[in-house]
Amino acid sequence: MSNSESHDASKHDDDKARVLAAFGGKKGLLDSGAPALIFLVAFNFNKDVRDSAYLALGFSLIVTIIRLAKRDTIQHAVSGVIGVAFCAWLSNRSGKAEDFYLPGLWTNAIYGAAYAFSILIRWPVVGLVLGPLLGENFKWRKDPVRRRVYAKATWIWVGLFAARLIVQYPLYLSGNVNLLGTARLIMGFPLFAVAAWLTWQIVKNGPKLKEELRPA
Repeated sequence: MSNSESHDASKHDDDKARVLAAFGGKKGLLDSGAPALIFLVAFNFNKDVRDSAYLALGFSLIVTIIRLAKRDTIQHAVSGVIGVAFCAWLSNRSGKAEDFYLPGLWTNAIYGAAYAFSILIRWPVVGLVLGPLLGENFKWRKDPVRRRVYAKATWIWVGLFAARLIVQYPLYLSGNVNLLGTARLIMGFPLFAVAAWLTWQIVKNGPKLKEELRPA
């Protein structure tokens, strides 16, 4: 492999890693997904909403402390603690185990609406996030073809959020905690990984930014 090819391959891997990190990354998914799993397992054993919620919250706090001790990025861990604390408060307040997953449904509805709206106003979220990371900044907005690439990639995420709501909201209404928790897990990291991969493929293989708009 030539030095040029090696450089291109390295840049490709770096860009791919930045795409994953921009949408939360593996650590962010662990911080948000693991507490939901812990709550589900604990609730199946003890059938106690409060104790199960506290176990999930305790896990989030431990993860945050470990991140601090390692001087690692704690953004997602802290937001995870806040999110799990709210889930715990909501489920304890109502006494319904399924309410632990309700904020996640709200989040998907808000994100889905925001991403769709961003496409309609021609500021697709994927372009806002990845444009600066890939060195295009916001110059892609002056290139209608490139802007459509980012819009297409953003629709992937709208579809992800919509799919989660379509599947999980009826399960929430039914009160089936096991199926709801399982659906949350299956549609968490696995679906995220698929969406991130599709996003990268669309952005990488789509029409490039016009030559005259590319950074010097």
